[in-house]
Amino acid sequence: MQTRPLHIIVCVSLLTLAVSAAIFAGNRQSGAASEDAGHKLVPPADNKPIPVAFVLTDGATVIDFAGPWEVFQDAGGPDGVDHFQLFTVGSSKQPFHASGGLTIVPDYTFDDAPPARIVVIPAQRGDPKLAEWLRQRDKEAEVVMSVCTGAFQLGKAGLLDGKPATTHHNFYDQFEKAFPKAKLVKNQRYVQSDDVIYTAGGLTSGTDLALHILVEYFGRDFAQKTADYMEYQSKSWL
Repeated sequence: MQTRPLHIIVCVSLLTLAVSAAIFAGNRQSGAASEDAGHKLVPPADNKPIPVAFVLTDGATVIDFAGPWEVFQDAGGPDGVDHFQLFTVGSSKQPFHASGGLTIVPDYTFDDAPPARIVVIPAQRGDPKLAEWLRQRDKEAEVVMSVCTGAFQLGKAGLLDGKPATTHHNFYDQFEKAFPKAKLVKNQRYVQSDDVIYTAGGLTSGTDLALHILVEYFGRDFAQKTADYMEYQSKSWL
């Protein structure tokens, strides 16, 4: 049997170790890349609270906006820092009834609402001014997210044409008929339509989407801390 010289064996061994190390490092890098893949949002450099507008008109479904409201309110857990500034926008500043008869008085109207980096649209009856207002927000905001049949308001504004989107499962057929240019995605808690627009499924799905937005701004640990503080045990936002 032929014996290889010692120096060749050593060189081959070193080369094998080097290749193995490179593969291991590459796997770690690609794992990190896949975990962090997707559109990332940058918190304000001045650490000021991120303004979040909740669009609320007659018949707004309470859990659709209450879930995301709680997520952004509790962001980061009990650290005493307000990471988000929340306000409501409606047809007028007059009281109206949300689902179950809850009375709401909007902070602003579509005519005088301040700029927002995040816009939340729950299921609601809407307003003649809402479509144009949403088209403008799509140009200015970093996140425009619907919950449940709030996706219909985005569809009416033409913001889902040619894009993937989801809504409450009971309204799949209606959504496809109303917005044939949109690409309905079924059985997903939430869908990212483009760099700005996100749509969530029904009701509690909005909480998952809001936690996902926290991940994009502040990372997974931050969002997990928020979910733990809320005692929210679903992992659908991961």
